Amino acid sequence: MKKIMIVNTSQNQFEGTQKPTGLWLGELVHFYDYFNHDNYKIDIFNINGGDTPIDPVSLNKLMLDRVTQQYYEDTQFMNLLKNAPSITDADPQKYDAIYFTGGHGVMYDFPDNATIQNAVNEIYNHGGVVAAVCHGVTALLNVKNEKGRFFVDRKQLTGFSNMEEVLANRKKIVPFMLESELEKRGAKYSKSKLPFRPYIQIDERLVTGQNPQSPKGVAQAVAELLEQDENTIKA
Repeated sequence: MKKIMIVNTSQNQFEGTQKPTGLWLGELVHFYDYFNHDNYKIDIFNINGGDTPIDPVSLNKLMLDRVTQQYYEDTQFMNLLKNAPSITDADPQKYDAIYFTGGHGVMYDFPDNATIQNAVNEIYNHGGVVAAVCHGVTALLNVKNEKGRFFVDRKQLTGFSNMEEVLANRKKIVPFMLESELEKRGAKYSKSKLPFRPYIQIDERLVTGQNPQSPKGVAQAVAELLEQDENTIKA
């Protein structure tokens, strides 16, 4: 049985404002739903432990698709988010993959988190898969290897684009523009020709998705990599 750890934000508002934010629920749900069967063990964490804030915009009727709605109405599932353990309680040595969800909250509590950085290096270095979607890619921004090189340097990846930030009307209140920061660190960033369309990038055992439309594609790619790993072991 493959083990996957999912990491969510604990940040509930844009700093310096009263504007709420948090986890973009669909980015968790569509990944989780893909692996929610007996072949996988999924553990959900957030940064501080306890309640996981959810971005209210992700619960808007225009955003809340059928699958996400079902999970949102599932008391047992929502209790996992309300009583999540902190990532500091996780042992990354035990996991085959790690997945970072998005929502603007992660821009505040992912990039400089030492536990996240250790988990990325540990899982990747022991042959596991590192995955992230949308703003969740901020988790990778400041990860460095033992030689002091940025994890994203020269890697093909994607994440929420500058244009999408403008269209989401968040450019003036976010702490940075993700696309620009990835490029500053040497990442080979790419994106869909049209905003808010599903788009993923795979670079060896790194899988990234551009936006809220991309988590299922990320999940499919992660599953294929984990299956390849299992077939290699059997061979």
